[in-house]
Amino acid sequence: MSTEALIERHGPSKELRDQARGLQDAAVALRRSLHQHPEVGNDLPVTREQVLQALDGLPLDITLHKTTSGIAALLTGDKPGPTVLLRGDMDALAMPEDTGLDFASKNANMMHACGHDTHTSMLVQAAHLLSDRKGEIPGRVLFMFQPGEEGHHGARYMIDEGLLDLPKNADGSDSPLTGAFALHVTSTLPVGMAGIRGGAIMASSDQLEIRVKGAGGHASAPHLTSDPIPVACEIVQALQSMVTRRIDAFDPAIVTVARINAGTTYNVIPETASIEGTIRAMSAKTRSKVHELISQVATGIAAAHGLSAEVDIHLGYPVTVNDPTFAGFSTEVAASILGDKKVVQLPNPVMAAEDFSYVLERLPGSIMFLGGTPSGQNPATAAPNHSNRVMFDEDAMEVGVSLYAAMALRHLGARLS
Repeated sequence: MSTEALIERHGPSKELRDQARGLQDAAVALRRSLHQHPEVGNDLPVTREQVLQALDGLPLDITLHKTTSGIAALLTGDKPGPTVLLRGDMDALAMPEDTGLDFASKNANMMHACGHDTHTSMLVQAAHLLSDRKGEIPGRVLFMFQPGEEGHHGARYMIDEGLLDLPKNADGSDSPLTGAFALHVTSTLPVGMAGIRGGAIMASSDQLEIRVKGAGGHASAPHLTSDPIPVACEIVQALQSMVTRRIDAFDPAIVTVARINAGTTYNVIPETASIEGTIRAMSAKTRSKVHELISQVATGIAAAHGLSAEVDIHLGYPVTVNDPTFAGFSTEVAASILGDKKVVQLPNPVMAAEDFSYVLERLPGSIMFLGGTPSGQNPATAAPNHSNRVMFDEDAMEVGVSLYAAMALRHLGARLS
């Protein structure tokens, strides 16, 4: 559909974009403060306080979560209607920063290397923008400020604590949650562009541990031992063959062994060897199949050599699945704001994982990638997310604020102007 037709359907976005531009200075200031004071995990006291200060004065019903530093802020429009959820994650990564930015992290070995500082700031400003339009909103907007996205299951904890169990309206009428939307900034798309796809968009992520047990002894007499090291090496090789020969190439999986640990010195055969790695899959079916096959391969190879193998798989995030209808709707709304050539349909999923997947298991919705390549850099060569040198163009935040607000307005049935 052409940009003109989309504008006709959703309404002109100039007023919305102007409002977002008017919030840009505040967005940048909050983002830089968050960037200087990153926190890791589910306990983010400094971050939560900064967000609460930035939301102060808005007509929001705020719930402070107890199991984490999560914040749920509910905006009730002046007209009846359903509720839509907007998510922004707040946590950083446990890693050093080497960007050289004037507002680089002040906390040792903590860095906002995945752009969550921009997500949080954009969502705060979207709350300001939508609060100004409260009179136009037919329904409610639930702003989900989430900790612990980087492997700490923050979204799951918030859901378990009742995030999605909303109260009725003051008059007793229902306002059910009917959709959810999130943005994720990336340095691999130019500013002013967005990327999305329906169906699986990000992988599941599980942690693999295998412990091969044999019998140690002197390295000069391996025949008197049951050496676990060559068995562990054989398992690693067999896991790669397993993926290519037992898993459908059109429903892919990845098994990466990232660490092997065995022994203490050069002339002693150890009793045990350990293997650690990650498992990624693009469907629940393949995820389950890979788990079963890993156990078969590891225990079978170990047994063939007279050793044993213990396999532990620690479940991480499920597959992130965009509802196809909601993803199509998100594409339309974004294209009406950015232009139909600026919203790309991703040809393939991303093998990284995202715990917004927990929300999308409960609600129809979508996550969209937001272009943030630094000015003057090539998206193909810019430092990627999770790099100690990654940077994002702050002009992307005005786009993000516009998209958050537009998705809420259009999902609830209000036009963009």
